[in-house]
Amino acid sequence: MNENLPVVVVGAGPIGLATAAQLVERGLEPIVLEAGAAPGAAVREWHHVRLFSRWGGLIDPAAARLLGGTGWQPPAADGYPTGLEWATAYLQPLAAALGSRVRLNSRVVGVTRRGRDRVVDAGRDEEPLTVRFVDETGAEQRMLARAVIDASGTWSLPNPVGGDGLPALGEIAAAKRISYRVPDLADPTEAARYAGKRVAVVGSGHSALTALVTFTQFAPENPGTELVWVLRRGVGNAFGGGESDQLVARGALGQRAKAAVDAGHVDVVTGFRTTDIDQVDNRLVLVGDDGRTLDPVDEVVAVTGFRPDLSWLSEVRLDLDARLQAPVALAPLIDPNVHSCGTVYPHGAKELAHPEPNLYLVGMKSYGRAPTFLAMTGYEQVRSVVAGIAGDQAAAERIELTLPDTGVCGGAGLFDEPGADAGAGGCCVPAAVELTLTAPPRD
Repeated sequence: MNENLPVVVVGAGPIGLATAAQLVERGLEPIVLEAGAAPGAAVREWHHVRLFSRWGGLIDPAAARLLGGTGWQPPAADGYPTGLEWATAYLQPLAAALGSRVRLNSRVVGVTRRGRDRVVDAGRDEEPLTVRFVDETGAEQRMLARAVIDASGTWSLPNPVGGDGLPALGEIAAAKRISYRVPDLADPTEAARYAGKRVAVVGSGHSALTALVTFTQFAPENPGTELVWVLRRGVGNAFGGGESDQLVARGALGQRAKAAVDAGHVDVVTGFRTTDIDQVDNRLVLVGDDGRTLDPVDEVVAVTGFRPDLSWLSEVRLDLDARLQAPVALAPLIDPNVHSCGTVYPHGAKELAHPEPNLYLVGMKSYGRAPTFLAMTGYEQVRSVVAGIAGDQAAAERIELTLPDTGVCGGAGLFDEPGADAGAGGCCVPAAVELTLTAPPRD
């Protein structure tokens, strides 16, 4: 019987480990396959960034109950952790509590039905799912599963600088001078890379705001450092909801970025969709689809969002929105072409289901290319999904979460024209930033 098989969870990040904790609490056996060498491997890559969610919104309730049995003490609920602190103070102990259920250095390369490719209907629903992965020795392995929950996120596939979804011509050739992450300017090697250079920050979400604020603090201490902010649309609502944002640190991040722009510390280029990146005299020149050419820069920081890796799900039947690559029932709730309020209704198993029974995409990956995601959204997703797998339909359909509003709404979507009224996405604020609030958040 398939019910005697484990539930395979892909990814040992915050949502994947929360899924495992929910499964254990329901009496189901999870196996978590993590490609990285440590729990929260992707989170550790942005170790220097401070989240704008407090600890109270970053710990899954079932995970907290599991950890409580180990003597673990939660951090103060009102603190704002960095990525490293989230990983070491919460994710690492949680993985330890789950024990051998978490398998590191195990990269999933395919999911299918046993003996069935995606075309075959006959007997499909009776067969278990099969997960193919490469283990820590480099050997290929096969595992049968009653259900597969993909919580692998989108970190591995950043969007390009190119404004049409493909890398700009010359972008790959210029890769050594392009970073697709918020730099850690406290690291001497990274600081040396940008000190005294002209840097283009491409993007309009909260990661872009994070980079702007970080660089404007860095520039006065490193003479000659210049910053240009390249937006595919107008500035519009890119600074967020400010004091109206129910996540105070998120609103403060936008206010800090706006102050830097208003003070003239940042050159702003709007409505610029990059088609080419030319290398001229050992510098980079960005060319737009309207024929504009920007002044040469030394480095580009592309923080243009992420997209899901669906390549290893090619043999299962997914029902994805044609635009967002998110489940079709979820897409209307998160589509930035329609709204940018951040007021996404809590959702779960019903919205995340696919034609392939017992297969779910959860967490950031469930949002496809949509930009705004909160950990508490993922925790509610997996609570519902696990309840559904366990046969508790009442719990699967119940809503147990109210999400904070961003304080900004717009309906212009993501067509990037100057003056377009569109919202921003993202999750974080740099650790070095002291937020200008009545009571600044500190760890």
